[in-house]
Amino acid sequence: MKNIDRWNAAKFTRSTQIEARAAKIRANKARYEAVASKTGVPWDVIAVIHYRESSGSFAGVLHNGQKIIGTGRKTTLVPKGRGPFASWEHAAIDALMNCHPYAGKNKDWSLAATLDLLERYNGLGYRNKGLPSPYLWAGTNQYVKGKYVADGKYDPNHVDQQLGVAALLIALRGQGAEKPLDPVTVPEPKPDPAATPAEPKDESLLTSKRLWTWLTTGGIGTVFAGIGALDPMLQLLLGAALVGLSIYAIVAMPQVRRKLGLG
Repeated sequence: MKNIDRWNAAKFTRSTQIEARAAKIRANKARYEAVASKTGVPWDVIAVIHYRESSGSFAGVLHNGQKIIGTGRKTTLVPKGRGPFASWEHAAIDALMNCHPYAGKNKDWSLAATLDLLERYNGLGYRNKGLPSPYLWAGTNQYVKGKYVADGKYDPNHVDQQLGVAALLIALRGQGAEKPLDPVTVPEPKPDPAATPAEPKDESLLTSKRLWTWLTTGGIGTVFAGIGALDPMLQLLLGAALVGLSIYAIVAMPQVRRKLGLG
């Protein structure tokens, strides 16, 4: 049975444990992303390998979990002779780029290819027996028992107490996802200054906002006071013209109506 088929059929058998570990992984996402940026390996793939190899301890190398970070020592388990490493990140990059299965050189990160690469990271002993690998499937209904308890020594009754990397990926990604799921923040739209036309500086006399606002909010009274000394007939004509123009301004110019509180 292919790993991708197992993924589609998998159900958690240790849900609480899986979700708790997934939360711890997310808390260290920034460290995994730092290595991902140097290797091209997805951050959550690095994270689940880290859990499986050293139970998530940053003192343990990604190669095999040996706690040699900052000690000046080299690995003594397969792969032997790696190091020394001053930081976990330094060791992780070496494991992914320079050691089997050379995950950092992989170009196919489809889900099926990712699962198969993770199986190769631990070895194909289970596949060669026609069995699901607990390295991937422990904690799901795809695995019941059986484990290599030492190099070349398989115990058919031993139950792997660690969680499988596929189980953790399901918790991190969601079962239908090809890639890690990250929340998307949609920024609030900002007003476009170009969308608001600038008020023209040069206004004709008939369309001048300032003129009409002045006339309809007191200026007309000043005008009437100024023409009071003219011939009565001329006063009547000028007054009628000013009233007509004021009515025009109120009807045709929204800014004048707003100024007068007319809507």
